[in-house]
Amino acid sequence: MNGTFPNVSISTERLVLRPFEESDIEAFAEMMNDELVTTWTSVPQPYTAADARAWITAQAPAERADGRGIVFAVDEFLTQRLVGTVHLSHTDWRVRSTEIAYVIAPWARGEGYACEAALATAQWLFHDQKFERLELRTAADNTASQQVAQKIGCISEGVLRGAWIARSRTADGTWADVRTDVIVWSLLPEDLSGTGGQPADAGGFTSYSDWN
Repeated sequence: MNGTFPNVSISTERLVLRPFEESDIEAFAEMMNDELVTTWTSVPQPYTAADARAWITAQAPAERADGRGIVFAVDEFLTQRLVGTVHLSHTDWRVRSTEIAYVIAPWARGEGYACEAALATAQWLFHDQKFERLELRTAADNTASQQVAQKIGCISEGVLRGAWIARSRTADGTWADVRTDVIVWSLLPEDLSGTGGQPADAGGFTSYSDWN
């Protein structure tokens, strides 16, 4: 049993979630080169314009076409600047379950955009797409992403021991791999009832393996 998500845009009070375009390549590459993004994701480092082009023009569209998930660019409504990205992946159409990951650009952190984008995605997923479960995985030391999970109503389900490789900047400026635990969170349709309004957040990242 398989399906595909529709090629849609989602609007909130301050944000527009939409498909990526080639014009996003430069801003996306800059965002993915941020030190915190490198720390908590497995993106190539440095993240080049070629990496961004491959993701935006080929790999992200294939996520939707193949039924694995969907990738959204997140724009600030007033300025139309790219504030981040939301990615649904590992979608199980029979169980009606999928996993969410997000990245917020450095300049846009602290504005509650991660919560707003994740919550809008969850509402669309549950109400429009009739999904029953949204899963989120955060590295054990990634407190910003854990705050987002809590603020949108996620329930912590447990710890996967030694299940992720984060990265740490060394004294000579290079990056070293660091094994870490992963916290698994879930959001079900009934969990959304207590998340009214626009929650604030510190900006967050998911520990997440599919950025190229």
